[in-house]
Amino acid sequence: MTILQLTLNNEIAMPALGFGVYQTPPDDTVAAVEAALETGYRHIDTAAAYQNEREVGEAIRRSGIDRSDIFIETKIWITDYGYDATLHAFDKSARKLGIDQIDLLILHQALPGEFTLTVEAYKALETLLGDGRVRAIGVSNFMSDHLTRLRDETSVVPAVNQIEVHPYFRQSDVLTANAEHGILSQAWSPIGGITFYRGGSHGSTLDDPTIGNIAAAHGKTPAQTMLRWHLQQGRQVIPKSVTPSRITENFDVFDFELTADQLAAIDALDTGVRGGPEPEDITRETFGLEIPEP
Repeated sequence: MTILQLTLNNEIAMPALGFGVYQTPPDDTVAAVEAALETGYRHIDTAAAYQNEREVGEAIRRSGIDRSDIFIETKIWITDYGYDATLHAFDKSARKLGIDQIDLLILHQALPGEFTLTVEAYKALETLLGDGRVRAIGVSNFMSDHLTRLRDETSVVPAVNQIEVHPYFRQSDVLTANAEHGILSQAWSPIGGITFYRGGSHGSTLDDPTIGNIAAAHGKTPAQTMLRWHLQQGRQVIPKSVTPSRITENFDVFDFELTADQLAAIDALDTGVRGGPEPEDITRETFGLEIPEP
């Protein structure tokens, strides 16, 4: 199956559907990524903070798929912010992944209380982009004001902003800001996993009756229906799983179409309640994590 491609603001193509490895233990990562690549995924999303970059690289090598056919994305953690530190963080990630060039490298969070460090880290990404060591750069969990501040102090518009988006937390204001800046919105927790593995107060999106009814009308699962909702609204999605059957299920989302009314019904489920940490609460003191050398 040919995956729909999205074109970033620097004309680089990225698959609309990727495979994420957040919270995937290193011991399970190789098998999960191998299963995803065998299914047909060609975009793998990892991060230095996930501590499984090495295993992602190993799975890609084992797959036998040409490196140029796989889009690899990873993230710089906040403890490696600052111009020189971020350049070194690239080296650490590249060596763990076993590659010379990273397709998409993004900052994992903003540091609102130390935004100068965030800007210096992003300037390092700009240098890496200019040197050809990365093909595209971006950010993650940046709110509208963070994007404006970054724009005012840097020269390259982020290609993506990876944010929490699912039917119970749509973040419409950030989606709008991304679009206004020419930034592609990338959804983490796209099927609302964070609403149940962190004990969300509104229950599981997978059990939502509105989503269930729409899924039944198309002969699809709730997870497939939510992924289709994202894709039709122009977002890139990175579902995650270690279960081969679910990895395959999440890939089978290109043969049906939601109606405008169905899209609106899913939009209406938004509670405005964030599942992840508040972006303004991110500090190196609270969320500091030492990223080891390769």
